[in-house]
Amino acid sequence: MRKFITLLTLACVSACMYAQDQQRYVGGDISALPLYEQYNSPYKDVKGNNISNLLTWFVEDCGWNTFRVRIFVNPTKKDHSGTSNPTVCQDLAFVTALGKRIKDAGAYFMLDFHYSDTWVDATHIQAPSVWKGISDAAMADSVSAYTHRVLQTLKAAGATPDLVQVGNEIMYGLCDIKIHPNDTVNGNWNGYLGLLKAGCNTVRELCPEAKIIIHTDRPTNATYNFKYYNKLRKNGVDFDIIGLSYYPFWHGYLTSEQVKDKQDKNNLVRAIDYLKSQFPEKEVQIVECAYNFQYWPTSGVNYDTEDVWACSVAGQYNFVKDLVDALKPLDNVTGISYWFPEEAGNGDKGTVIPSWQNRGFWNENKTQTGHTINKTGSVTGNKTAADVCAPYYLGTFLPEKPTAIDAIPTPVKAAKTLRDGQLVIECNGQIFNVLGQTL
Repeated sequence: MRKFITLLTLACVSACMYAQDQQRYVGGDISALPLYEQYNSPYKDVKGNNISNLLTWFVEDCGWNTFRVRIFVNPTKKDHSGTSNPTVCQDLAFVTALGKRIKDAGAYFMLDFHYSDTWVDATHIQAPSVWKGISDAAMADSVSAYTHRVLQTLKAAGATPDLVQVGNEIMYGLCDIKIHPNDTVNGNWNGYLGLLKAGCNTVRELCPEAKIIIHTDRPTNATYNFKYYNKLRKNGVDFDIIGLSYYPFWHGYLTSEQVKDKQDKNNLVRAIDYLKSQFPEKEVQIVECAYNFQYWPTSGVNYDTEDVWACSVAGQYNFVKDLVDALKPLDNVTGISYWFPEEAGNGDKGTVIPSWQNRGFWNENKTQTGHTINKTGSVTGNKTAADVCAPYYLGTFLPEKPTAIDAIPTPVKAAKTLRDGQLVIECNGQIFNVLGQTL
């Protein structure tokens, strides 16, 4: 808790210095956490102590302020192939309960609409079974009505989302409507744009303060990104944030320095810089990222990035640190969310996932007392990727400012207290919540 209070004190000072900066978001997709809580033995911290509530641990001990949760229309508990997958379970009741917990923890809630009964991504764009075979216009009406119902329910439960993804990795289509990002003439763009407008307009109506994200999965392909988002802009799709997935083994390297001796010169920083030049009005967020800490993927790998980050606990840590370090000079980037940080094996009392992904922050193999967190070792201070996501981010992500140190109000005083059951910080006579916002 001491570390968290220190972070909050710094956040108070930062609030005085950087009030004009955009809100920064850091956290992860914890959509499977309730399953692990139901089926798993305890998570352990770096000292081997049980973590009684992982969500609040991320907030209080790691400084995370944003949590992403996916939602399916009628989840099948199956993958696209029909294989059993218990993590495909996030219906409205599930999401409402988890969203309420996120809001009660004082964090931002990012809602990820899949508009399907199972995973939607670049190669899977299937509509939910109840919408199959209907016209484009009817599909748009269904998207609007469903979005309205979900948001209305969440608001009534005290779980209003702060950020909303209208679709998940939708650069190639949505709800059985196919497009191609490199061909903005052919394909069913009219039908596709109708779906996006229906979803975005409904979010704007029901949750006017929420930021709308359009999420794609070709983060290093500057040409595809420009053509796709420019098509949306020209056709009046109302959104705020360009959301990107970034997995190095699929998408490549971070910087020009890392690719200088390689044939493929595409890299994430260059692509995001180009987005800023073409879409200066849009924020950019990495809404998914992850790195394996053991068992390098054996299929579907496009880049062997082990020459930069080893497939190890230290490699995972260094990837997260390098990602933040590479993005911190880019002032159009406002958020990073790690994918599935709570992963801890199949589940100790019931199956959570059918096979390990090896990208979470805890060892899949449980000890007698629980799952140990991945840490770099005592020589390097037992650092973890969970730690570097937020403290490193919050401490260095904001662009350098010319403000002199003597411009900070003195003396700087901060004290924690509880107000209406919530932790707040008093700093120089001002009151801030856990997100650094003035109350």
